[in-house]
Amino acid sequence: MAMARASQRIVASQITIGTEPGGSPVHFDIEELLATRLLVQGNSGSGKSHLLRRLLEESAGMVQQVVIDPEGDFVTLADVFDHVVIDGAAYSPPEIEALARRCREHRASVVLALEGLEVEQQIRCAAQFINALFDAPREFWFPALVVVDEAQMFAPSVAGEIGEDTRRMTLSAMTNLMCRGRKRGLAGIVATQRLAKLAKNVAAEASNFLMGRTFLDIDMQRAADLLGMERRQAERIRDLERGHFLALGPAISRRPVAVKIGPVQTGHKARADGLMPLPDAPREGMEALLTQRLADEVRVQAPPPPPPPAPRPADLVPASAPARNAAPVDTGERTEKLERMIVALAREEGATFQQASQLYQTFMMRCRAEGVGGVPMDMAMFRRRFAVASAGLERLDDDVRERVLALAEGVDDDVVAPYLAIAAAAAEGYPAPDEDELARVYGTSSPGRIRRLLEHLERLGLIVVREEFGGGRTISVPALDGVPAE
Repeated sequence: MAMARASQRIVASQITIGTEPGGSPVHFDIEELLATRLLVQGNSGSGKSHLLRRLLEESAGMVQQVVIDPEGDFVTLADVFDHVVIDGAAYSPPEIEALARRCREHRASVVLALEGLEVEQQIRCAAQFINALFDAPREFWFPALVVVDEAQMFAPSVAGEIGEDTRRMTLSAMTNLMCRGRKRGLAGIVATQRLAKLAKNVAAEASNFLMGRTFLDIDMQRAADLLGMERRQAERIRDLERGHFLALGPAISRRPVAVKIGPVQTGHKARADGLMPLPDAPREGMEALLTQRLADEVRVQAPPPPPPPAPRPADLVPASAPARNAAPVDTGERTEKLERMIVALAREEGATFQQASQLYQTFMMRCRAEGVGGVPMDMAMFRRRFAVASAGLERLDDDVRERVLALAEGVDDDVVAPYLAIAAAAAEGYPAPDEDELARVYGTSSPGRIRRLLEHLERLGLIVVREEFGGGRTISVPALDGVPAE
C-alpha cells in the first residue's frame, strides 16, 4: 500500500514535455525539478521559448510560477491560465519589491513583463524582484518555479555596457536564486542563447539540462561537457532541428535523451514567422504612402519657454505679504513651524514607506494650509530634514544632537536616517535599534535589506558590526570614540 501511494505521488508530479524519436513520451518530474534546477540553451530560433511555454503550461496546476520576461513573450499565459501580468514599467522600485513579497505570500503565478524598459532598467527591475522573492519571510517559503528567459542578460559572464553596480546587483540576485534558492522553495529555470555569455557559477548550479541547436564551437563544447558527451559528439548539437533538444538530469533522464517538444496552448503576442504575401500596390502608390505629408510628421514643435529661475532661499517670503506698516516676519518662528510640520509628518504611521516625491507634495500642501507661502525648501533639503526627523533625534540634548548630526554630514540621504538612529542610541549608551525599528526608519519590510544596509554602512566605515555566537549583535560607531550600541 505504501509503495502504491509513493507511485501515485511520483506520477502526480510528472508532466510530459515531449516525445523521443520513437514516439515514447518523455516525462519531466516537477517535484524533482524543485530540488535540482534547470538550464536551457539554444540559439535564436531553436525553440527555447516554445520549450519554456510547454513546461509552464503543463505544470501550471501543480506549482506557483514566476516568469521574468524581458521580451513580453509569455504574457499570453494569462489568456488561458491564472497568471497575473506585472508591467515592470508601471511601478517604482519599492512597489516592485512589495509586489514580489505579495507574490510569495499569496502564491500567485505572475509574469514580470519588462519589454517597456531600457536594458539596464530591465536588469535592475528583475534583480530587485528576484531579491525580494529571496528575502521573503520564512512563513512564505512556498515552492515556486522562477523562469528567467534571456538569462545571459541577467547573469553576464563578463562586464558589458551596463554599469558595474547594476552588474553586481543582478549577479547577486541570480546567484542567490540558483545557489541558495532551494531552501526557500525557489527553483531557478534559466534559458540562454549563449552558454559562453552566462556566468559559470549560475550555470553550474543546474542539474537538469535541455540543449537545443547551437552553432558556435565554444557553446557546443560547453553543452557537450554538461551533457557528459565526448567532444567529437558535440557536432550532434549543431544538427538538431527546431523544437528538438537533448535532455539530461534527475528530473528528466539519467542518460542523454533526444526529445521533440510537444504542442502548446498559448502563443506569442505577435508572430512573424515564415513568408507572407507582399502588399499588392503599384510603385507610385507605395511611394506616395512613404512620402505623403512626411514634413508634417517630423515637424519639430517649438520648445516651451524655460521655467523661471528658482528663488533663492534668502528671497523666500510668505505668499500673504504683510502690510507696509506691519511687523516683519519672524523667520525664527517660521523655521520652527516648518520643523514641527516635518517632525509630525515623519511620525505618521507608514510615512517612511512613501516615496520622497509624495511626501514632499504632502508637505507643500500642509505649508499652504498653514499659511506658509512660497517655496519653504527644495525637495533635496526636505528629503534630508525628513530623514533626520525620522531618526527621532528630538529626544537628545542639544549638545548630543549637534554632535550626532555632525557625524552625518557626509552620509548619503538614502541611508542617513538609520545611521542617525544607530548613532543616537550609541551616543546615549542605549542598545542599538532592533531590525523592526531600523526597517521602519529605512522604509522597508525586508529583513534582507536591513542586513545589506548594515553591511553597506560597515563598508563605508560608519559602523562596526560584531556578530556573537549566541545570536546577539553589537554595533559600534567609531566616530563616537568606540561607544558601542548593543
